[in-house]
Amino acid sequence: MSNMPEILATRAVVRPGSYAVIPAAGLVNNVIPGVEKCRVSIVASPKIGASFVQYVAEAEAGGGTSRPFAAEAGVESFLYCVEGEGTWAAAGDAGTLKPGAYAFAPAGAGLEFRNTAEGKLKLLLYKQRYLPLAGHAARLISGDADAIPFRVYEGLPQVLIKDLLPAEIGFDLNFHILSFLPGGGHPFVETHVQEHGAYVLSGAGCYYLNDNWSMIKKDDFVWFGPFCPQAAYGVGQEEFTYIYSKDCHRDAAL
Repeated sequence: MSNMPEILATRAVVRPGSYAVIPAAGLVNNVIPGVEKCRVSIVASPKIGASFVQYVAEAEAGGGTSRPFAAEAGVESFLYCVEGEGTWAAAGDAGTLKPGAYAFAPAGAGLEFRNTAEGKLKLLLYKQRYLPLAGHAARLISGDADAIPFRVYEGLPQVLIKDLLPAEIGFDLNFHILSFLPGGGHPFVETHVQEHGAYVLSGAGCYYLNDNWSMIKKDDFVWFGPFCPQAAYGVGQEEFTYIYSKDCHRDAAL
């Protein structure tokens, strides 16, 4: 007797050039040279219209990089630990990984990581081309997101935000964690040139994307393309929280 379900279904919604909602249940493994004993899923790339590449990676015990990730000239990179324990290294510096730990490597430096525990090490990985600005530069940044206090977003006490990278003009990228308390939501539908790659850390929410409302939840990935109308509110009793990228501090190219 077949154990296949009668009808296959998914919450995935993919609109190339506009937005995508990619649930964890639909992820497949991609073999990435230099990343070993890891299950790696590419969730955003230029093939969908993104200007960056983002990955969800799960390293087995002892798994990690055999060479720096995203060490190509002109490419900057970022990692964030969702689950597990391990180590990271970049540009002559190093640190430990635990949930909330993160590291940003400036262009050409690359990032290394290793699972040092018996359990799974789950990471978000990100890379994009750095847009240089004369007289300014980005630098290595690492930290613990849990140690950074939230601040109120747009004057709304039920919506909180924190920044993981400095708000300095040398950086053309930032990562934020946005959290909606029960009943919280965006104050208006945003429409802007910046794009986002967002990973849901907890809870569930209802998200308006371009012309559609989508229900998303923990471990979903969402890509927001430039000028995609977007807004959300949290649902349920748990905080709806996600980490997301945002391009910044640069003029639009002609």
